[in-house]
Amino acid sequence: MVWAKNKTLLITTSAIALSMVASAAHAGGFALREQSAYYQGMSFAGYGTTSDSISSMFWNPASLMGAGEGLTVEAHNSIILPYSDIDGTFSGNGFTIPGSTAGSGDIASDAWIPASYAAYRLNDQLVFGLGINAPFGLTTKPDFSWAGQYYSRTSKVFSLNVNPTVTYQVNDMIAIAAGVQGQYIDVSLKTADPFSGGARTNEIKGDDISFGATAGITIKPWKGTEIGVGYRSAIGHNLDGDLILPSGVPTSGIAAGTYAIGLGMMTPDMVNISAKQSITDKIRVLGTVEWTNWSRLKSPRAELDSNGATITTLHFNYEDGWFFSLGGEYDFNEQLTLRAGLAYEISPIDEDIRSTRLPDNNRWWLSAGASYALNDHLAFDIGYSHLIPESTKIDIGPGHQDYNASLGTYKADVDSNVNIFSASLRYKF
Repeated sequence: MVWAKNKTLLITTSAIALSMVASAAHAGGFALREQSAYYQGMSFAGYGTTSDSISSMFWNPASLMGAGEGLTVEAHNSIILPYSDIDGTFSGNGFTIPGSTAGSGDIASDAWIPASYAAYRLNDQLVFGLGINAPFGLTTKPDFSWAGQYYSRTSKVFSLNVNPTVTYQVNDMIAIAAGVQGQYIDVSLKTADPFSGGARTNEIKGDDISFGATAGITIKPWKGTEIGVGYRSAIGHNLDGDLILPSGVPTSGIAAGTYAIGLGMMTPDMVNISAKQSITDKIRVLGTVEWTNWSRLKSPRAELDSNGATITTLHFNYEDGWFFSLGGEYDFNEQLTLRAGLAYEISPIDEDIRSTRLPDNNRWWLSAGASYALNDHLAFDIGYSHLIPESTKIDIGPGHQDYNASLGTYKADVDSNVNIFSASLRYKF
C-alpha cells in the first residue's frame, strides 16, 4: 500500500500540474497574456481603456464604448518563441535514472496564439461585443529520458474562451459593461513511471466546459484622461477524463489499465486598473496594474469516478500574481502610430513550490510596436516583446510540496527567455 500511495501521489501531482505547464517562461502562472498585438507593443500598458482597437474588451468590456459606428472586427495573432532549459541532478532514494544529470533540453514549445474580436454599435449608448480567445495553454516537452522524468514528461493544455458582452454609456463620463464566459479546457500530461520496467509513461487526460463572467467600467473625469477597471471571474472546472497506467507494473499495488477520474481545479479571477493620459494631441502615456487571484488554487483533489474516493489532495499554496506596466504611444502622422512599453511581473510561484513542470519566476517585459491605418476602414498592428526572467532554481527535496521520499531529490538551474511577435488586422465596416 505504501507503493500504491506513492504512485497515486505522483500521478495526481501530474494531474494538477497539467493546467499550469504552458506558460512557465512567458506569463505568471498558466495564463496567456498575448491577446492583442495593439497592446503587445506597450507591454499591455493601458489595456483597459478605450482605443482604436476593440481587443481591450478582453480585460475591460466597458472599453468597447470606443468602438466606431456599425460593425468592427479584429484578428490578432501572436507567435511565442520560448526557450527553457533545466540543468540539474536527480539523487534517487530507491530509484535510479541512467544519466541522473541529463538535462531537459529545451522544454518549451513554440506556439501560435490567435484572438478574435467583434463589436457592433447599436446606438450612442449600446455596444455588443464578442471575444474568442485562448486564455490558458501551450505545451512543454523535455527530452524523454532526462534527470527529472519521474517528476514530469510531456504536458499539453488547450483552452477556448467565448465571451459575449454588452456595454452601456451611462453619461458622457461613465460607461459600464458585463459579459459571460464560456470556457473549454482539454489537457493531457505524461510522467515516467518508476514502478514499471523501463520507466514506462503513465498519462492523465481530461476536458471540461464551464462558465464565468466579465465586467468593467471606464471613467473620463476630464478631457484627455481616462481610467478603466476590468474584472474576469474565476471559472471552476471538473475535468472528466482518464488515468492510463502502463502495462507490466510490478509492485505498485495498482493494476495496469484505464481509470475514469474527475479532477477539480479553478482558474483565477483577475482585477485590473488602467489609465491613459494625453500629453499632447499626438502623445499619450498609459499604465496598468493587474492583480490575479492565484491563491484560489489552494488544495485541488483528484477523485475516482467509481466510488468518489479522493486519490490525494495537493496543497499548492500559490501566492497572488501582480503585473505592472508603463507605456506610451506617439502619432507620427495620421496613418502611423509608434508605441513602446516596460513591465514587471511578479509570479505567484517561488522556490518553495517551483516544479519541473512550471519553472516560473518574476520577469521583465520589454516591448515595442506600431499601427498603420491604410484607410478609414482598414488598419494593421504589430508588436514585439522580449521577456527576461530573474535567476531561477528548482529544489525538490524535503519540505518541497512535490517531494516524494521514495523517489529522491531533484535540484536544478533554469535558463529561459521568451520572444513574442504579434500582428493584427482591424476592419470597420
